[in-house]
Amino acid sequence: MTVLHLVRHGEQEPGGEGLTPRGREQARLAGQRLTGAALSAIHYSPIRRATETAEVVSAQLAGVPVHACEHVTDRTPIPAEYPAEYGPFLAGVPAAERDDGAVRLRAAVERLSSLGGEHLLVTHNFVIAWFVRHALDAPDWRWIGLNQCNGGLTTIRYEDGNCARLVTFNDTGHLLPAQNPEVR
Repeated sequence: MTVLHLVRHGEQEPGGEGLTPRGREQARLAGQRLTGAALSAIHYSPIRRATETAEVVSAQLAGVPVHACEHVTDRTPIPAEYPAEYGPFLAGVPAAERDDGAVRLRAAVERLSSLGGEHLLVTHNFVIAWFVRHALDAPDWRWIGLNQCNGGLTTIRYEDGNCARLVTFNDTGHLLPAQNPEVR
């Protein structure tokens, strides 16, 4: 069995890559929320906002190994087929962020869902949305519109021979109202 806890990085500076003070507090609270988890490792995107989030989270989880993981870097899955209304959005995705056919994200799900144990992935909105889409066995384009709050927690459980099970999605119960401006 593998349990993946996916946390979206904290709020980033406008026009920048680092975290705002609120983003650092979101990360601290997410780490605090996970103190009871039996984590084997923390895997984080090498992009600065996720790296900083992982640093703050890991301070709450002493002794848990932490490492950069290319599987959870920021990318946008571009499905082969999708409703026409999403065409302009997908056409505007920069080449460096495109994951045509979601090849890299499919590999990420395959690899990370088979690790065994409990793991934390500090990553990005679209990556989490792809994992959720996969867990729900939804059409490839259905990741679009699944939005996570900064510091929100999603948990997916994978068991041999069974479908993935979405345990929580975008849980923000650990965030104070001041740290969660996306929910009003």
